[in-house]
Amino acid sequence: MTRTTSDPETSGALPLVAIVGRPNVGKSSLFNRVVGRRKAIVQDSPGTTRDRNYDTAEWRGRIFRVVDTGGMLGEQLEGPYAVPVEQQVRLAMSEADAICFIVDTQAGILAADDELARILREAAQPVFLIANKADNDTLELTASEFYQLGLGDPHPISAHHGRGVGDLLDVIVERLPLVAPQDDSIVCNLAIVGRPNVGKSSLVNRLLHEERMIVSEIAGTTRDAVDTAITFEDQRLILVDTAGIRRRGKIDYGAERASVRRATAAVIRADVVAVLIDAGDDITAQDQHILQIALEAKKGIILVMNKLDLIQDDEEVTERRRRQLRWRSRFVPWAPVVWTSALSGAHVEEVVRVALKVAEERRLRVSTGRLNALVRRATIAHPPATMKGRPVKFFYATQAAVEPPTFVFFVNYPEGVHFSYERYLQRRIRDEFGFQGATLKCVFRKRGAPVAEPESATVAGNG
Repeated sequence: MTRTTSDPETSGALPLVAIVGRPNVGKSSLFNRVVGRRKAIVQDSPGTTRDRNYDTAEWRGRIFRVVDTGGMLGEQLEGPYAVPVEQQVRLAMSEADAICFIVDTQAGILAADDELARILREAAQPVFLIANKADNDTLELTASEFYQLGLGDPHPISAHHGRGVGDLLDVIVERLPLVAPQDDSIVCNLAIVGRPNVGKSSLVNRLLHEERMIVSEIAGTTRDAVDTAITFEDQRLILVDTAGIRRRGKIDYGAERASVRRATAAVIRADVVAVLIDAGDDITAQDQHILQIALEAKKGIILVMNKLDLIQDDEEVTERRRRQLRWRSRFVPWAPVVWTSALSGAHVEEVVRVALKVAEERRLRVSTGRLNALVRRATIAHPPATMKGRPVKFFYATQAAVEPPTFVFFVNYPEGVHFSYERYLQRRIRDEFGFQGATLKCVFRKRGAPVAEPESATVAGNG
């Protein structure tokens, strides 16, 4: 088995700053402020953040990583996630080069703050005591009470307004270790999507060989879209674990709705989307809907039938799932299928291997000569329908872009090209040149209309 490893950037080549604290003190707000975008979900309700959420930040020319964590030791944090969240926080602290301990200036010192301070006084790394929610001069003065925690000078800030954050970052980057710059040649951004509880986080954990993501039988455990850089067979890629996408009418307001938006956004910024389907259940209309999201975004697509361990000993059920899959995914017959079990580890690395192949296919370029020769043969074998009694003629075709592969066809009546004929042309292009797993984009224009400047990419064949 090929070993899949965390990327050097993730495993410590870049210095790591961990943000910790009890629930609802503003950890995710500071995380978003430091990385420069709203990556972590921010809600007033405690326990919104559960997994470790990593991203890269830059301040005054220094590049470092930041990890947001769930709240720990708070009296409001109860239920099935309390223990795994605390485990995630402790793992983040153990791998960090510096720790930002967030307290709430407006709430003052609580018992959970005292307990966390006791733990952090034993830390080997530098600990920065950050008094958040100091939104004005009066609140900033009250931050002095946090000297009682025995962690040195408190740094009063307002993560929400950005007040004092720049001064804080000046202090933090001075204490971070210097490292050589890293190669950022990511070859594939792979989003793992699917309905709730189909095994997305389990698959990511299995690929990472660690319990990075919290796994629970409770649907909706994952909230944020969490990026993790890994190296697989000497190639670097980003894995994005996402929240389960439920039917619109089933989505609650608040954190869950934000989670679904993040999952959809992860599809938009991905190169390849692995749509996970629970092999233990019938394939549903929601599985089709998620697949349609990836298709409309023109991404590379892989179908992953997870939980193979539930049916592998039942040939009748396995064959029924195969038939269902062929029928339910008939609008993407070109998408490769991987049968896997995140629980047992069977074929999990094949998901990444196939994703890298699909990413490569999305970068293929077809020479203009070969493409036009194919179009001539295709239109002779199956002429397009007429437009108001007049024949639709294809004059010229070219590939205008990659990622997604985009083909421009110049015709006399663009509006006369039926969508079924577009599918026919795509089928012929795939038969001739490949593009396995890649969504193709076709554009039909009047002869003489401009075409975008082609991007550089691999040529599919000669000519």
